[in-house]
Amino acid sequence: MIIAPSLLAANFSRFAHEVERVQRAGAEWLHLDIMDGHFVPNISFGPEVVRVLRPQTKIFFDTHLMCSKPEVLIETFAKFGSDQITVHVELGERVLPLLWKIKSLGKKVGLAVNPPTAISQAEPYLKQIDLLLIMTVNPGFGGQPFIAETLPKMQQAAAWRRERGLEYRIEVDGGINFATAADCARAGADTFVSGTALFGKKQMGAALRKMQAIVEAAKPAE
Repeated sequence: MIIAPSLLAANFSRFAHEVERVQRAGAEWLHLDIMDGHFVPNISFGPEVVRVLRPQTKIFFDTHLMCSKPEVLIETFAKFGSDQITVHVELGERVLPLLWKIKSLGKKVGLAVNPPTAISQAEPYLKQIDLLLIMTVNPGFGGQPFIAETLPKMQQAAAWRRERGLEYRIEVDGGINFATAADCARAGADTFVSGTALFGKKQMGAALRKMQAIVEAAKPAE
């Protein structure tokens, strides 16, 4: 079970300090939400942030491209140090070439599904991915409430993984706090992106350990 603090909830004026906080807290992953103002109605940050932060930490950079043209960004993020790059299933016929492009650059491959999108749209790509990201809010802004109707998607993703002997991770992102993380873990998620619930705490390490303990206790028996 992996807890990935989301940089979107950090203090933008102190990115280096915030990454140091994440590292001290003991997180293995840092989640980077990349928004282009077109695919989602907000703009966050770009590859330059990865370039600047990469020399400061060995944390796994989990990079989520909420972008209508990820093909123009993938190589730069890979070059600057992203470890995993996730694109959206909503991009339709462009998805498969994008997945192969990420893989060809030696990076882990992620595929994201928005709340209104049927999980069945991700099914054709399950053998090509390392991670399936189930969005639990409509992407674009941090601090939104969790959408409980996304839980059956996690159950389906976990069933496919089990039945087909696959090993992709099931990640959830949006409104993840101590209570909703437990619900997601019970539904089959194993990777939890959390912004406000971690960055909003003075003692991030204690909050991260608490969430880790909660999801470990909630995960289904093997």
